[in-house]
Amino acid sequence: MSLMKRCMAEFIGTFWLVLGGCGSAVIAASFTEQGLKTGGGSAVTAAASSGIGVLGVSIAFGLTVLTMAYAIGHISGCHLNPAVSFGLWAGKRFPGSDLLPYIGAQVAGAIASSATIYLIASQKKGFDGFSGNNPLATNGFDIHSPAGYSMMACFVMEVVMTFFFLMIILGSTDRRAPQGLAPVAIGLGLTLIHLISIPVTNTSVNPARSTGPAIFAGPEMFGQVWLFWVAPILGALIAGWLYDAFFQESEDKVGL
Repeated sequence: MSLMKRCMAEFIGTFWLVLGGCGSAVIAASFTEQGLKTGGGSAVTAAASSGIGVLGVSIAFGLTVLTMAYAIGHISGCHLNPAVSFGLWAGKRFPGSDLLPYIGAQVAGAIASSATIYLIASQKKGFDGFSGNNPLATNGFDIHSPAGYSMMACFVMEVVMTFFFLMIILGSTDRRAPQGLAPVAIGLGLTLIHLISIPVTNTSVNPARSTGPAIFAGPEMFGQVWLFWVAPILGALIAGWLYDAFFQESEDKVGL
C-alpha cells in the first residue's frame, strides 16, 4: 500500500476518533431536554439534564479505535495518534521514514474533525463553545484540569496512561498473541484509560486529539498543548523501547 493511501487512511481514522470521542463530549456528555408540563391550569417549561457522562465518553473513545482498527488496520496499521506512531517506531514495528507523513495526516484529521464539531455545536441556540475549563473537550492542567490537578500530576498521568496504552497495542498486535482480537483489547484499553484520567487531564494520550480542539478553543488552551505532546510521546517511547528490549522477537522488527 502506498504511503499516500496509508496517510489518507490515517486522516480518516483520526477524524473519526476525534469526532466520536470529542464530539460525544461536546454534544452528548451533558445536555438539557426541555418539554412542556401542565399543572393547575397553567403551562410551564420543564428542563431535565441528561447525557452520556464520563462513562459514555470513555466508551465512545474506545469504540472509535475499535471500529477503525477493523476498518483501516490492514491499510495503515490504524495508529490515529502521533504517540502510537512514535511508540511503534521505538518498538521497531514502524519505519522512521514514515513518521512525519503519518503525524501530519493525523494532526490534519484531528483539526478537520474539530472544525466539524465546532460547526455543528455552534448551530445550537445559546451555544457558548468557550465556556468552562475545557471548551470543545480540550485537554488541560491546573485551572484547565477538570478536577484541578497540577501540571506535574497531569504530566505523570499522561506519561503513565500512554505507556500502558502502547504496551496494550504492542502486546495485542504481537504475532504470538491471539489473532483478530487486538482491536478489542486496544479499544477496551482506551476506554479504561479515559475512565481513569478524564478527571485529571480530560484524557489525551494523543497529541493530535489535543491539538485539534485547542486550535478552536483559543490561545489560552493552545498554550497548554505542549504537555500533551511531550508526555504522551515520552510514555510511548518508554513502552516501545521496553517491549523491544524484553518481549519482542527479532523477526518481528521492522528495518528503520
